[in-house]
Amino acid sequence: MRKAFSFSILCAAILIGGTAVFAQESEERVVDEVVAQVNDGVITLSRIKREMKSIVDSEVQQGKNREEAQKMVNEKQGELIANLINEELLVQRAKELGLDSEIEASINQRFLQIMKDNNVKSLEALYEQMRRENVDPQEIREMWRKQAVRDRVLQREVQSKVYWGAESKKLREYFEKNKAKFTKPETISISELFLGFAGRDEAAVREKAKALVAQIRGGGNWDQLVKENSDPGVVTQGAGKLDKLKVSELVDTIRVPLKEVKTGGVTEPIEVKDLGMIILKVDSREAASSESFFDESAVRNAILQEEFPAASKKFFAELRETAYIKINDTYRPLVAPILFADERKEKTVSKQ
Repeated sequence: MRKAFSFSILCAAILIGGTAVFAQESEERVVDEVVAQVNDGVITLSRIKREMKSIVDSEVQQGKNREEAQKMVNEKQGELIANLINEELLVQRAKELGLDSEIEASINQRFLQIMKDNNVKSLEALYEQMRRENVDPQEIREMWRKQAVRDRVLQREVQSKVYWGAESKKLREYFEKNKAKFTKPETISISELFLGFAGRDEAAVREKAKALVAQIRGGGNWDQLVKENSDPGVVTQGAGKLDKLKVSELVDTIRVPLKEVKTGGVTEPIEVKDLGMIILKVDSREAASSESFFDESAVRNAILQEEFPAASKKFFAELRETAYIKINDTYRPLVAPILFADERKEKTVSKQ
């Protein structure tokens, strides 16, 4: 039961996080051609067709009509190709930065964590289980690699530079102009006891959760009861505790039950459908304050949030400017206006 739930979440994450990855052996073969050359790499027509089919399949799985989904994807073909060109530039930059081994290690760790969470004895057994769930491990690996490449390159080449680029004077000036952003929010620190439904009678789990709450409120030792009864927590992602969470950022599922609980108290059992029962203990609360205070990290993060979109666009424009990009004449009218939109906008502004 735990396995089925975990893999269904994995599938959902794939559909939400990006292109669907369920390839079909009966997929129509196409005569291949180079749609775009990007330095030493190429974007082929077969790759584009696979990406388009995957997106259509994903939309259909989420309830859309196949014809409507295909029409939508066809209309966005130029955008898709432009994205693939930018993706290829990121992959090449990751290699230049020597990030390949780090990225591969992170992907392997994700598979190992899934293996551990599902009590599977080996990676090969995990892959076989995934295949039975109609999930191709290799395609999952490729999707995660794309995500990791984008995240790590942008973090190193854009985010870190914006975050650390602001000098003391700029930090202070930004704080003085935006003091309302830096008031102290209400925070809460919590501990978790989680009883999973996997492999158990759900009614019995619900009753046990109620009994544990009564035992805790009657003076039972929280740490001991957690040690004896709790599965790895879902709210705390296995950590058991989380400190100084912003109350305003909590989801209603846990924010509402926590609202009236005082420090040292516990919530009523919180049921998460198909997953289990959660009991949360309030370790501490800190009230909000209208007084502004300077926190360098918070100021840097606020500046990053504001400046990242423009900095990211500039970074991609610089990648394209220094790259050799040749788009097949058949596709150039579809792709070029989208791919080079920021560069053209910049030229237009500079002429004014």
